[in-house]
Amino acid sequence: MKKQNSNKKIDIINNHLIDNTDKPLTTNDGVHIHDNNNTLKAGERGPSLLEDFIYQDKLAHFDRERIPERVVHARGSGAHGIFEATADISTYTKAKFLKKGTKTPLFLRFSTVAGFKGSTDLARDVRGFSVKFYTEEGNYDLVGNNIPVFFIQDAMNFPDLVHAVKPEPNNEMPQAASAHDTFWDFVSLMPESAHMVMWAMSDRALPRSLRMMEGFGVHTFKFVNEKGKGTFVKFHWKPKLGVHQVAWQEAQKISGYDADFHRRDLWEAIEKGNFPQWDLGVQLIPEEDELRYSFDILDPTKLIPEEIVPVQIIGTMTLNRNPENFFAETEQIAFDPGRLVPGIDFSNDPLLQGRVFSYADTQNYRLGGPNFHELPINRPINGKYNNQKDGFGRQDILKGNVSYFPNSLGGGCPYHAMLKGESGFESHAEKIDAKKVRGRSKSFADHFTQARLFFESQSPAEKDHIISAFSFELSKIKSIDIRKRELAILNQINENLAKSVGENLGLEPPKELDKLTIQFAKNNHPDYPIQASKPEVTTSKALSMEVKAGEGSIETRKVAFLVDNGVSKVSIDKMKSALEAEGAEAVLISTKVGKLTFKEGGTENIQFTYLTEASVCYDAFYTPDGDSVKTLAHEPDYLQFINEAYRHCKSISFAKGAEELIKLTMIKDQDEGIILESKGDLSKDFIHVMKGHRVWTRENARKVAV
Repeated sequence: MKKQNSNKKIDIINNHLIDNTDKPLTTNDGVHIHDNNNTLKAGERGPSLLEDFIYQDKLAHFDRERIPERVVHARGSGAHGIFEATADISTYTKAKFLKKGTKTPLFLRFSTVAGFKGSTDLARDVRGFSVKFYTEEGNYDLVGNNIPVFFIQDAMNFPDLVHAVKPEPNNEMPQAASAHDTFWDFVSLMPESAHMVMWAMSDRALPRSLRMMEGFGVHTFKFVNEKGKGTFVKFHWKPKLGVHQVAWQEAQKISGYDADFHRRDLWEAIEKGNFPQWDLGVQLIPEEDELRYSFDILDPTKLIPEEIVPVQIIGTMTLNRNPENFFAETEQIAFDPGRLVPGIDFSNDPLLQGRVFSYADTQNYRLGGPNFHELPINRPINGKYNNQKDGFGRQDILKGNVSYFPNSLGGGCPYHAMLKGESGFESHAEKIDAKKVRGRSKSFADHFTQARLFFESQSPAEKDHIISAFSFELSKIKSIDIRKRELAILNQINENLAKSVGENLGLEPPKELDKLTIQFAKNNHPDYPIQASKPEVTTSKALSMEVKAGEGSIETRKVAFLVDNGVSKVSIDKMKSALEAEGAEAVLISTKVGKLTFKEGGTENIQFTYLTEASVCYDAFYTPDGDSVKTLAHEPDYLQFINEAYRHCKSISFAKGAEELIKLTMIKDQDEGIILESKGDLSKDFIHVMKGHRVWTRENARKVAV
């Protein structure tokens, strides 16, 4: 009986198997698709059109592929906060929440992109950086990432990108990782992704903390002033704590020790009153300068170098309150780039235009229907008044017998804002005169200049990390053809980059792009490859995260004090006072929890041990003086802490009486990150090096793998 049922199930499955081999692309209704890469637009650089049923068919299906998780950005962390506008930009925008001195409540959700809800915080991945402003004119959502560009140029390819990076459909592996065939197959055929892939393979994809990430609106938007004049704008979030990263091997270990590392770090910082802050900056481009540059400002795979258009700081965001209930707030908050307020509008960026449909459609589905905006976390603070009614999840009760507009029975209410001289949202009056086409502007066809700009702007250590990341990822690819295709793309960016990665893979990077890559690129640009325009800049300081010793901050950094019974309290207190004066936190770690006895007498309760903690979860290390030194010399877990800290290029300091422990570690040659009391001002020198984040020169000079 079981065998018969089993066979029956197999027959049912087989009857629904689909083999795409040698089949043309079709819609879900079987209509053949002529172009699956471009949305329908009013002109090559014009706005996308609502009548594009092929795009809607594709995205509507994509938006309903997961329940109840978000399809992407499933794993998130959030917090409440406040935004205060600090600059007068009324010349450019009439948005009231951007008026100098205005304070606006908000909710910010960080997230990874590729992993499921239960995946690790420390995956190599892009991070979502989305802010909902509860303004007096309604909700405004600035939905962005911690990277200023994206993989694709047109929203038509978004489902394909996500399908490629998600676990492979036949075996549901790997989780929250891009190091597999389908992702690299896709990007190696999409040269437009080259710039974003460089960022994803950089240390930007391994943030030290959510509090230490930049945020970007990614797309070009528009400011609109009271006179209706438009100005193109790019949004930047600049963290007050600086931009910092972890090492790749360190990220893997943190995932094992604490998969909630970023989530916990954010929560604990806010609970302790260490409120994270970011400055909001804008790059402003006059409408008449839209075509001024060597790149197209509507291309989401491009950024505007800060050397060309400086970032102007216009306000500060402070996160000051954790959610009361994770599901009700962080999980149910619904972001949508189509949530605008007067004074802000869209540009004709084809990826942005597609997101406006996709995000709203996703929230309608994921949150059970069209009333998701009635959930407390999504409600506007100024109220909502319209004649929409009924539907799943309806909470508001519409009074009276009128649910239509226009009407007279309800006194014409709710009324058009303009009838009583009130302001309302008006789209920017942009002149459009173009033919309907599926295609892309030639100005979108340079895929490598800015990828080269990013690589050339990195420090030597950051370049080494990018080479290591590509080598790791491509070594996981089973297809040699895919490896060669991607090496050919790297060769267009930087020959030394391609050569170094190729040597690690035992392959000679091809000089020319693969024929298949060119074939797909020609679908969008028939005359591809084009002759790229001369770039305005070849390096940009803003693209590197390098911090020199003494230049950064150690606020909220966690310093492990490695101790045991008999440790000197004087030695602890002196260093602790110096660190806390700079805003850092000292954490005592011993061989066991409970009572710790000091050399001078007295005790302190210990909560963290070498067995329960890991060096990868701390930023720097200090071994105090005292009788504890003799015990630590025979404590392998203590030595493990020191050795891993050294390997991961962190600052390590020793009180004079503890310096003898160095000979038991892998530290053979002492660099600037090994601070000894016998050689200077211990606390001052320690803090100075910590402000540089890491001693990355240790990687090559000491041949220490990270």
